[in-house]
Amino acid sequence: MHSFLSRLSPPTRAAAVRSLTSGRGALSRRSLLRGTAATGLLAATGTFAAACGDSGGGSDADVVFSNWPLYIDVDDKDKSKHPTLETFTQQTGLKVKYTEDINDNNEFFAKIQPQLAKGKDTKRDLIVLTNWLAAKMVRLGYVQKYNPANVPNAARNLDARFRGNSWDPQREFAYPWAELSTLIAYNAKATDGFRPTSVEDLLTNEKLKGKVSLLTEMRDTIGMVLLAMGKSPEKFTDDDFNAAIDKVQKAVDKQQIRRFTGNDYAQELGSGDIAACLAWSGDLVQIKAEHPEVEFVIPDHGYASSTDELLIPIKAQHKDNAERLVDFYYQPPVAAQLVASINYISPVSGIRDELLKISPDMANNPLVLPTPEVTAKGHAVRALTEDEESRYEAAFAKLTGA
Repeated sequence: MHSFLSRLSPPTRAAAVRSLTSGRGALSRRSLLRGTAATGLLAATGTFAAACGDSGGGSDADVVFSNWPLYIDVDDKDKSKHPTLETFTQQTGLKVKYTEDINDNNEFFAKIQPQLAKGKDTKRDLIVLTNWLAAKMVRLGYVQKYNPANVPNAARNLDARFRGNSWDPQREFAYPWAELSTLIAYNAKATDGFRPTSVEDLLTNEKLKGKVSLLTEMRDTIGMVLLAMGKSPEKFTDDDFNAAIDKVQKAVDKQQIRRFTGNDYAQELGSGDIAACLAWSGDLVQIKAEHPEVEFVIPDHGYASSTDELLIPIKAQHKDNAERLVDFYYQPPVAAQLVASINYISPVSGIRDELLKISPDMANNPLVLPTPEVTAKGHAVRALTEDEESRYEAAFAKLTGA
């Protein structure tokens, strides 16, 4: 991985590293998904040194766990420590080698695919990948089935709405780590009190012209547009997708859209340069804490959702131990501790009482613990075929100018 850090001056580099490592929730996992600068900066600190290169393996480890940066709880005094992992080791005696070496789904897949294609060990026992790539991994036969006997907590405490999907209907190959939601956000000062309530407002309302941003993540942006069109992200056709692309293109041509962004919408949304946008729920927890004038809307037409999934690659050396670790995180007290740190929605049922003990504000925040009425509006974009993925990504890249 080439570090963006090398292009920063020493004072700027030092300030950026401090911002990454100071305080809980300074950046979310989804922020890192498209945050090129932040991804490069991770290599600068000892905590995130494993982000560069292929750092799987470890002869003294009982389970090797690869995850995204800033996607687990950290000790307030020592950012290199993760209390839940330490508790797991205390309870089981199993040592975990935890590496934050997943910075982009495609990049990580390209790194491990050669070994997987040859049926070889990736030197990782557990990995966290977004559901669309998890579906591809299952389709290609690159992951192992869970042994139900080793994950009783997961089987018992998995929230009902996550219990099956089109690519893993019986939850044999994957268990969710967290859910990601795409919502509408706006700066009330910048909109002069106007409250956008739908994607249609973002694409057409004159009050927002030139001050709207959409996301560079194709599934999130197009998923939201499909919903606004009355189409189902779970069942859409080629014609539906093309109509959604055309709809956004018209907004681009009319200069309604300021730009397409990764997590870098946060600063402009806070300042008001972006009046309204599509935003990720985990980011909004932090943005609202710093900018009270920023509000969010859960559209009546619904919202796009996705999950990051826990997968055990083929030939993993410590499959049983990996399953024990997954099962550990499906205990409500542990899940609540994780959610309080990462700000994303937990797939574990029954964590409200536990979260109340840690952070009442977090337990009552619909961005973190949504009500059943809210979760009913969530829609996951269906798994794509190889051909669809190629065509859709190319069309979206042309639209965004990527």
